[in-house]
Amino acid sequence: MKIPKKSFTWLITGVAGFIGSHILETLLANNQRVLGVDNLFSGSKKNLNRVLREVGKESWKNFSFYNDDIRDKKICNRLCKRSDFVLHQAAVGSVTRSIKDPNFSHDVNVNGFLNMLEAVRNSHCQRFIFASSSSVYGNDKSLPKLESVVGDPLSPYATTKKINEIYADVYAKNYGLEYIGLRYFNVFGERQDPNGPYAAVIPRWINALIKKEEIYINGDGKTSRDFCYVKNVVQANLKASFSQNPKAINGIYNVAFGDKTSLNKLFKIIKSELNIERKIQPIYRDFRPGDIRHSHANIDKAKKNISYKPEYSITEGIKRTINWYKEEII
Repeated sequence: MKIPKKSFTWLITGVAGFIGSHILETLLANNQRVLGVDNLFSGSKKNLNRVLREVGKESWKNFSFYNDDIRDKKICNRLCKRSDFVLHQAAVGSVTRSIKDPNFSHDVNVNGFLNMLEAVRNSHCQRFIFASSSSVYGNDKSLPKLESVVGDPLSPYATTKKINEIYADVYAKNYGLEYIGLRYFNVFGERQDPNGPYAAVIPRWINALIKKEEIYINGDGKTSRDFCYVKNVVQANLKASFSQNPKAINGIYNVAFGDKTSLNKLFKIIKSELNIERKIQPIYRDFRPGDIRHSHANIDKAKKNISYKPEYSITEGIKRTINWYKEEII
């Protein structure tokens, strides 16, 4: 995505993570100055090195990395005071991990988030863009998901994201802070970690199929998700940052492709794109606690208010993702 030629200073939290590193790459490719903070709990220096390879040494000079934690108020304040825009991506992800350790998820996702809000309100930042999650819809069964209709959260992770949205709105009303929250729906793409117990389904399956390992599906495979390629998410962050539409400000938006894909269909798509002809079937096992059954976003509000227009379908995104993983794994 092309952005205005004027150079701004951006702060990306979670900059070494999967999504944060893609935002970094786009900003540096467009001659922007970037401050990035990451404690490297789930982020990786490898992702930053990959961005360096993509943008080149000259653009890389516009980036400053801080190996720090958003639970440290001092680093939040120091970096926000130097920034025009803040893109808050840092969080402890995974529903499953939050159920096992709710205190850790709350500490980072809520206390860290509150530190960022305080730092932004005490700075000259123009706008605070933050990553929320489709998990906030909880037990609401209506489809497609509308921003105005949410159910009860089903996990500590979902609860932290819902609290984030409430806090942002409170800061807008009390302190005049300008924010836009983005509810991500199952983001996937290059650099997403395929390993570990909390790995997302698409990188894990691609990795397993390339290595001829077994594929597991939690439940009956009819569970569906609105899978969103990471470049669509980058676009949403930047359009949210630059939107001049008064109706866009201080709002929450679904960020997805706007379609649903079952896990059974996803398996077939990945298998087809990998050109695997042998007869291989997934192994079905129990549903995971805290998981919602279906997820499908209505993205009309984002289209109307921030001019979001997803460019990549799930199939197009998976093609790009597979090509990257083939180079990384083989």
